[in-house]
Amino acid sequence: MAVVPIYNCFNPILRKPTLEVESLTDEIKELINNLWDTLYHVSNGVGLAANQIGADKSVIVIDTSLNGTIEGSGPVLLINPEILHYSEELVMDKEGCLSIPELYEDVVRSETIKIKYYDIEMKEHIEVIDGYLAVVMQHEYDHLQGKLFFDLFTPLKRTLTKAKLSKIAKGRFKTAYDMIQADGTFTKGEPDEDD
Repeated sequence: MAVVPIYNCFNPILRKPTLEVESLTDEIKELINNLWDTLYHVSNGVGLAANQIGADKSVIVIDTSLNGTIEGSGPVLLINPEILHYSEELVMDKEGCLSIPELYEDVVRSETIKIKYYDIEMKEHIEVIDGYLAVVMQHEYDHLQGKLFFDLFTPLKRTLTKAKLSKIAKGRFKTAYDMIQADGTFTKGEPDEDD
């Protein structure tokens, strides 16, 4: 178990769809532990997908009780998630991403989803999820598909955020956590003095 670096959104691994977990090997268990350790170490995230820490597996961890959120789900592990249905009812919420530092923008997503996934025992679950947890699940599921939340921006919003995204692509920002930049270089996190 270890806290590992987060990958910058412009690193190629964030654009490749992840691979299905076929069995719960020691390697997968270690990946899950590293995801939890890393999520709980960073100060401003509520979810993390495996490719955000450089692993090409379909695994997500979420805990919406982090970061002072109102609706706390507690820890949720999703192995091989698949969103089976998106509601036509939409919600808009401000999203951020540990792989996209310093960018927080409104994104429109389905209010309710039907999702299939496997738990730590590789037992299948099919659930209908709504509210904030559904939004977070959609955000993290997109990571596994090689999508990022700024892909959902309108053309105008993309234009307005172009300078910020360029800064992120070049690694010109500071985070409290370690990062692997777009070009594969490592950047040491600089924790806030309050940490």
